[in-house]
Amino acid sequence: MFASHPGEDADVPHYSGPLLTLPAAESLLAARGAGADTWTGSLDLERSRGTAALQADAWAWKGVHYPYPGKVKERTIYYWDGDEFAPVSRFSGSLIKLVPTEWGAPTFEIDGIKMLPTSKASPVDDARQKVALVEPRGKVVLDTCGGLGYFAGCCLDAGVMRLLSFEKNADVLWLRTLNPWSPDPEAPAAGGRLQLTHADVSQAIAALPAASVDAVLHDPPRFGIAGELYAQAFYDQLARVIRRGGRMFHYTGSPNKLTSDRDVPREVAKRLEKAGFKAQLALDGVLAVRR
Repeated sequence: MFASHPGEDADVPHYSGPLLTLPAAESLLAARGAGADTWTGSLDLERSRGTAALQADAWAWKGVHYPYPGKVKERTIYYWDGDEFAPVSRFSGSLIKLVPTEWGAPTFEIDGIKMLPTSKASPVDDARQKVALVEPRGKVVLDTCGGLGYFAGCCLDAGVMRLLSFEKNADVLWLRTLNPWSPDPEAPAAGGRLQLTHADVSQAIAALPAASVDAVLHDPPRFGIAGELYAQAFYDQLARVIRRGGRMFHYTGSPNKLTSDRDVPREVAKRLEKAGFKAQLALDGVLAVRR
């Protein structure tokens, strides 16, 4: 279970057992059906490949024996919970679920709404393109809405000096511990640079010192879910904590553009200008520089 409370560092260990998807499960069962002694494939969402030893009633992966899976559904990832292969999903007010993609790196859904773009590229590649806009190498970066941590992972790979990441939803933090593509703050590769905090950034930002970060990555849920993260008051706080000349990428997407005259990216740019940024549309959001 996820044990942290709002405001605490999220330091739950990452899961290291097998993750099953429908293609992996079908391939595993087909190998057994064909009488094979071993099966080779990926059980960590294409992060790596390995070999399982097959027996009639069980299979072994990294020295641990597991029963063969029962019914496995599409668009679902399963983990070993100690008793069975259970879906990587939780319901506590909203249904939050880790969802496989053709790219290996998963996305996640809240009440059936996909939270990351995956139609044209891997969500990790998409994050890398956006992170590059703020040039994180050697900088202190604020990651306002951590999600699965793809922004954080790309910042670590790019040589960030320190990353302050906030995530409000405890269930999303739990998904991170099961997702092999999510960076583990305790892993050697992180080098102590990633500080992941279970907190609502719209409140926690008030405690950050002025001009204490060099760049910001802001990837909030859509306006209808988290309007406070699009408010002038929050943008004023972002302007306070980022140093002059600091860059920010703000993901907006283009919600309601086809069904109404509302232009969220331009509304966001206008508010950011009022807060003290120079803003321009970039990718699927807004790139802003603190004046």
